[in-house]
Amino acid sequence: ADAPEEEEEEDLVDPQGVLRDECIEKNAKCQELKDILDKCNERVAVNPAIEEETCEEELIDFVHCVDHCVSKSLFSKLV
Repeated sequence: ADAPEEEEEEDLVDPQGVLRDECIEKNAKCQELKDILDKCNERVAVNPAIEEETCEEELIDFVHCVDHCVSKSLFSKLV
């Protein structure tokens, strides 16, 4: 039979993932960079012949913004 403690096991939630989602939703700068990245991705998808367009810079800017936003409160959630 299953031990009772297995039934009470609660799902762990990664606080970094939660904070990332919050930063993307609530941080105006990150939202702006996400819009720029999305538009770039759409341009590349529509016109794949433009080989020099990779959206790498837009992705790096967006990820940096989200990481910076998350870093402000992540460590307080890890206790």
